[in-house]
Amino acid sequence: MYAIRVEKLRKEFKVQRSREGLKGAFRDLFRREYTLVRAVKDISFAIPQGEICGYIGENGAGKSTTIKMLTGILVPTSGELRVNGFVPYKDREKFVRGIGVVFGQRSQLWWDIGVIESFRLLRKVYRVPEADFNKRLNELVERLQLQDILNRPVRKLSLGQRMRCELAAALLHNPSIVFLDEPTIGLDIVVKSEIREFLKEMNREHGTTILLTTHDLQDIEALCSRVIMLDDGRIIYDGGLEELKSTWGKGKEIVFQFGSPVPLSQLEMLTPDMPVRWSVNAEGSASVWIPRQGDAVAVSDVLSRVVGRFDIRDMKILEPNTDDIVREIYRVGSAEAGGAGPAETGGTPAGREAMRA
Repeated sequence: MYAIRVEKLRKEFKVQRSREGLKGAFRDLFRREYTLVRAVKDISFAIPQGEICGYIGENGAGKSTTIKMLTGILVPTSGELRVNGFVPYKDREKFVRGIGVVFGQRSQLWWDIGVIESFRLLRKVYRVPEADFNKRLNELVERLQLQDILNRPVRKLSLGQRMRCELAAALLHNPSIVFLDEPTIGLDIVVKSEIREFLKEMNREHGTTILLTTHDLQDIEALCSRVIMLDDGRIIYDGGLEELKSTWGKGKEIVFQFGSPVPLSQLEMLTPDMPVRWSVNAEGSASVWIPRQGDAVAVSDVLSRVVGRFDIRDMKILEPNTDDIVREIYRVGSAEAGGAGPAETGGTPAGREAMRA
């Protein structure tokens, strides 16, 4: 069963076009001109219950607009969407009881009152029975380490403390789906790591479906097995993160630190039948580059020919960089092999199969 199902979803806005000069401004008072902007262009995808899915794209790609339609804040121009079986903008009162939302740059907490008072107000908003609320609150306070800040006004919290409270506020009513829009923006690496671990635990223990939008690809790598990539309002990739790496990664590099320098010629003699490239430097280290050629050469094959032959003091394997891969995909404009045109309804065979199910 799908937690989220979207078919041919479109959102258009009428944006006023201002004319230049004083004369133009005067004319705008009486006759305004508008430009039609399509923020989301007929996208389709389906997210099964219990999945953590990354929803990524450059600024202006349509991520936040999609989230606002999925949460019932915006009404689509056309297309169909269902979240937890509800049409968000039609069944809003029943629908919101099953979702949690965190906008990294907006707060749902009251600024001048204590955190615990905000939580109690949200209990009444979501009509959560007091016994259930207390049980859930105790669990969240312990896991997010909120004990020492519950009575502080929100305005006196650090950004990391506030984001932990925002997560707790979004989860007090135990929603089955959580929408996270830039939940780690501006946070230091320690707080980011804590929030990632909490989200993984929540998904594992409660089966919570999570749709995560972020510019921090480390969030995606830490949490998501699937990623939906948006460009100019269209889906250009829908599939696994590892599949994305294997398709677009340019290869792997193994760096060896030898006890004493090894001549390049000796290293090349180890792999004459492999399409690899060796290089050495004066400090006694050497690198072998394994290009992506349908996984014709495995890392283990190269290691088996080197280990035991030389005095290896240290070794590391450099994987494809996700940031560089995503940047290259946006440069090309498609995640299809060879840079084919944008995928209108989901990029990969897995994504298309999900839509047919």
